[in-house]
Amino acid sequence: MSRSIRFLCLASMLGFALVFMGAAKDAHKASPPARTRKPPVDAKIGVISIITGQGAGYGEAITNGFKLARDEVNAKGNVKIELVIEDSSGKQEQALAAAQKLINSSQVVAILGPTLSTEMKVVGPEANASGVPIMGTSTTAAGITQIGKYVFRNSLPESLAIPASVRKAVKKYNIRKVAILYGNDDVFTKSGFDSMKKASEDLKLDILTVETFQKGQADYKAQLTKIKNLSPDAVFCSALYEEGAVILSQARKIGIKTPFVGGNGFNSPKVIEIAKGAAEGLVVATPWFADRNTPKVTAFVARYEKAYGKKPDQFAAQAYDALYIMAEALGNAGKADRKLLRDSLAGIRNFDGVLGKFSFDAERDVVMEPNVLIIKGGKFQMFK
Repeated sequence: MSRSIRFLCLASMLGFALVFMGAAKDAHKASPPARTRKPPVDAKIGVISIITGQGAGYGEAITNGFKLARDEVNAKGNVKIELVIEDSSGKQEQALAAAQKLINSSQVVAILGPTLSTEMKVVGPEANASGVPIMGTSTTAAGITQIGKYVFRNSLPESLAIPASVRKAVKKYNIRKVAILYGNDDVFTKSGFDSMKKASEDLKLDILTVETFQKGQADYKAQLTKIKNLSPDAVFCSALYEEGAVILSQARKIGIKTPFVGGNGFNSPKVIEIAKGAAEGLVVATPWFADRNTPKVTAFVARYEKAYGKKPDQFAAQAYDALYIMAEALGNAGKADRKLLRDSLAGIRNFDGVLGKFSFDAERDVVMEPNVLIIKGGKFQMFK
């Protein structure tokens, strides 16, 4: 082969090689490597709830809300949550033991609950001292988040809810004189009374009498008879649903026909179930309304009904939103670290939940607007 032919062959081969390399380079530019998906944040979260005993109706709704939200969050894949559920039976000492177990043995990154403000008064300091974020979903008494910087809540405090319901009832029924009835052996019901008394004083209402009772009491005739004889325009009552429903029943039986304005403990279908027709006309304030016609609320109600065979109440809705808030904070934190999670939670603003727009304020307390409802036709409806 001549030198010129060999030269031409080599030149051709070199040209092909350059073309191939250029094409490969262009192809590399056109098809960047696929991004590696971040692994999900795995988190173990403790739950303290009333599973057995008095108040179990609250606990059932709350744990149902947590479980439904957990399943939905886990299905999305960004955060994987394991719930470790402990029963408090509504007792301070049992709630505290549950918290210590979750913090030290189960090594949870955060705690949801407990159910009652009375329980939070002992559980909150324990979680705060251990550097474990804790979020109350049904604790509405005054001073809850002031326990410490690791204590949060997404439940509307009585100090916001009760004035809203009182103002609306006073305007609607032209109320000028009232009687107040409350449970004096529970932090939550005592806080409700404080809010009712202040709202009454702010509106310059005449408080004819203040009557008290204790948890588990069965007979309220003495207090109710005294109230009836004073002829108030309305009765303001702070009670858990068991006592509250019985009070409504006995009040109607002895002929008290005036409106009742209830605290947060009345925001349960159990009141209607126990008091039946005597619950008609009860006025309450709540962030939740199951019949609100929005896509988010409608979808949640449908999923909850499918899973549990009943509509969600306020306590289920608050729990559902709380777990989603926790999941968002975990995703923002990037890992299941107690301090990072606390800081991430504190930064939650304008969370769009089934309760509506929600933010934590500087004290890790609730920023949102309540709805005022009335029991009419055997169900909660908007009070107009």
